[in-house]
Amino acid sequence: MRKDNAKSPIDRVEGGKYEQINRAIVSIWPHPPINHYFCSMSLVKTIQANVLKALTSIYSGSFTEKDFQINQTKPEFEGDYTIVLFSLVKSLKLSPETIGAQLGEQLIQQNPALFTAYNIIKGFLNLSIADAYWQGLLENQHNDRCYGKQAMNGKKVMVEYSSPNTNKPLHLGHLRNNFLGWSVAEILKANGYEVLKSCIVNDRGIHICKSMIAWQRFANGATPESTGMKGDHFVGDYYVKFNDAFKAEVKDLVEKGMSEAEAEKNAPILLATQQMLHDWEAGEPAVMALWKKMNGWVYEGFDVTYRTIGSDFDQTYYESDTYLLGKDIVQKGLQEKVFFKKEDGSVWIDLTADGLDEKLVLRKDGTSVYITQDIGLAQQKYDQYQIDKSIYVIGDEQNYHMKVLKLIAQKLGLPYADDIYHLSYGMVELPSGKMKSREGTVVDADDLVAEMIETAKNHTEALGKVKDFSPAELEALYQTIGLGAMKFYLLRVDPKKKMIFNPEESIDFHGFTGPFVQYTYARIKSILRKDAPGKSTAPKSPLLKLEKEVLYVLEQFPSIIEAAAIELNPSVIANYLFLLAKTFNSFYTEHSIGNAETAEKKHLRLQLSVMTANVIQSGMQLLGLSVPERM
Repeated sequence: MRKDNAKSPIDRVEGGKYEQINRAIVSIWPHPPINHYFCSMSLVKTIQANVLKALTSIYSGSFTEKDFQINQTKPEFEGDYTIVLFSLVKSLKLSPETIGAQLGEQLIQQNPALFTAYNIIKGFLNLSIADAYWQGLLENQHNDRCYGKQAMNGKKVMVEYSSPNTNKPLHLGHLRNNFLGWSVAEILKANGYEVLKSCIVNDRGIHICKSMIAWQRFANGATPESTGMKGDHFVGDYYVKFNDAFKAEVKDLVEKGMSEAEAEKNAPILLATQQMLHDWEAGEPAVMALWKKMNGWVYEGFDVTYRTIGSDFDQTYYESDTYLLGKDIVQKGLQEKVFFKKEDGSVWIDLTADGLDEKLVLRKDGTSVYITQDIGLAQQKYDQYQIDKSIYVIGDEQNYHMKVLKLIAQKLGLPYADDIYHLSYGMVELPSGKMKSREGTVVDADDLVAEMIETAKNHTEALGKVKDFSPAELEALYQTIGLGAMKFYLLRVDPKKKMIFNPEESIDFHGFTGPFVQYTYARIKSILRKDAPGKSTAPKSPLLKLEKEVLYVLEQFPSIIEAAAIELNPSVIANYLFLLAKTFNSFYTEHSIGNAETAEKKHLRLQLSVMTANVIQSGMQLLGLSVPERM
């Protein structure tokens, strides 16, 4: 997998404050959003344009945005935005203090409606933005449900995620994959892309034959209906039974004098499974009928899980339809000498010059390997939808495979080659450690969801604030909180990082969690049920520090959505929402809304509440989370 060394276009949440987008976005994403007509971006760009104009006016030179940086002013200093001056010192041959004083004076002179004051601290020019700007932002945007979202930009993207095997139910790893893929798709939509969500189902191969053989031998005709089991769990149990039987047969063969390596190759149940795969590839009717029946059970189970977790797809591909794809492309590559044939008839590509090795693309019997069908499927996607970008949400254990896929496509000169992007993510584990499907130690997604909902119920009832809820309302609330806790916890971590999912920690109402953000939303809605902002004709009074802090964070939202799309990283949204919730709660702790000092202050704070609630709801939706009106 290509390791992108470009710096993140944003700085992370540190010390309770979110740092502004850096002066130059170094993007891993070759099609950045093209519309920036939103308050947060226009403010930074307006400051940037004013600084460039002022520098040119003072020093009569040619300057670019690379000559300075714009950051959020640190909380211990007076100001809103800081201009970092050090890169100008060498070219202007002046001290930072001199440059800062001249630039500060010029900015106030040329745009007094925006800049009201400045101060210089050790080479940093801190600028204060007029209250009128923040008040105008609030007045104009507080009730805009589309705040931060961009118009369509004409670009089409496909995001592939989930990619389950039909021999087992979805598990914890699939949850991170689904939540990540779904959220990235929604974030890209918010940035103006037309997005297609897709899934490739691994419905053929030795793994499904293992479940099929085990069902034939041990089920005695049992079905999901007869056992009352969900279809994917039912089939998954037989995958585990296969492994148990395989181990027992290997042990027996070893005890009879065979080496362990030979025993593993000659276990009768494995040989039968290999024969079943051969029969499937030959289209043997009885095997095909069993395959369709058992896959049907699994699909019914998957559908239930997908509905529960809120995952959906616009296009589903099946490996049984795609495994023969790509062979024609390989033959063409042979003619063009991109590939070469070995003496046994197998076809390879030599990637040693690219720091890799030789890679098989066709077996000696002419059958495809995974890389072959992936090339064919990539071509099919392009032919079907003419996509500008194809994003594969796949775990980092496939980094090498995805690098090979892109390299081969590039060497073949395929039109979609440069638009393949592997969104690699780290594995997720439980505090108890790694999980193994064949040994039955995987935590099934359904079981984990049920556990999260039950945990949400216990935590909520312990708070004692839902006694007036109906049973239906309680059920919906527990599901909203439980799923919200799980999704937020899995998405708050940078996708590239491995992580441990702690169910109990994820549902803490006071921590860096989904329920904390949900509770902030519900708290605001409670305020707004008692009062709503009307029209205020009173003169605007100066903003208090905490009022401005909330506005400052709100103003970042369009930039945050854009940064999340550039990085393909929902944790940017999660970090932001936590910061917004914390900042609003700090404000609300110190300042009354219903009993504000003046009618004008009450009006402003109600607008502030409305805008905060709208941004929380919008941001949580991008993560796939609901927010409750009461909790």
